Amino acid sequence: MQHDSQHPGFDAAREAAAHIAEATGVERHDIALTLGSGWGEAAELIGETTHTLPADEVPGFHAPSVPGHVGTIRSVLTPAGHRVLVLGARTHYYEGKGVRAVVHGVRTAAAAGVKTMILTNGCGSLRPEWGPGTPVIVSDHINLTAASPLEGATFVDLTDLYSPRLAELARSVDPQLPDGTYVQLPGPHYETPAEIRFLRTVGGDLVGMSTALEAIAARHAGMEVFAMSLVTNLAAGSTEEALDHAEVIEAGRQAGPRISRLLADIIAKLPVSDS
Repeated sequence: MQHDSQHPGFDAAREAAAHIAEATGVERHDIALTLGSGWGEAAELIGETTHTLPADEVPGFHAPSVPGHVGTIRSVLTPAGHRVLVLGARTHYYEGKGVRAVVHGVRTAAAAGVKTMILTNGCGSLRPEWGPGTPVIVSDHINLTAASPLEGATFVDLTDLYSPRLAELARSVDPQLPDGTYVQLPGPHYETPAEIRFLRTVGGDLVGMSTALEAIAARHAGMEVFAMSLVTNLAAGSTEEALDHAEVIEAGRQAGPRISRLLADIIAKLPVSDS
């Protein structure tokens, strides 16, 4: 599926992509990677960072408002010859900037020529066997934001939104990787124990405040989508302890080297596209 170039939001993405191309001298990128909580080290392991741009200098991007997120856009050259656009400036829905701002990075990647969109996040686990530090492939999602990045009569099939091919490739790197359904809620508050019971009942395995809206926009833009979550905490009501953002950051920090290596190994297996 190719995106409708007249769709609201694509003009801003084309402007941002043109700025990135001019600032980096890289005409097109092959892969884009959005780094969530805990995943920040991955960029260092993927390949050589040839250019780093402050996010707020690129049209439509903002410096991140969340501790634990970096505020740069980087162009990385992998040993296999891929050009990876690393988006370290994610806008969350709860920031109140609107859905177009949330998916601007994804649309910019598409405008930059990207064919493979990799989304990562830190999340809560609804399954007690997946404790903090567990990486999980996102195989499906439930969008409970009551919002969509698509506007007007824009109908997009999400049946196989999360690429089975890329999930299989990830399992060739680590056959033990589990997969699950990610639930995006608007946030920024964490969920109540009753909400967590509800989410388990409707089929959720992971819960967080990002990814689903971006994945929809990526599919609309014609990209193949792969998403991975890092469990940073057990969801509310799973333990006696209160949820704390500092603990989320710490869980991500401890797991960082292992999951970043895993992600770099997955990216290294992606075939180089001639298109």
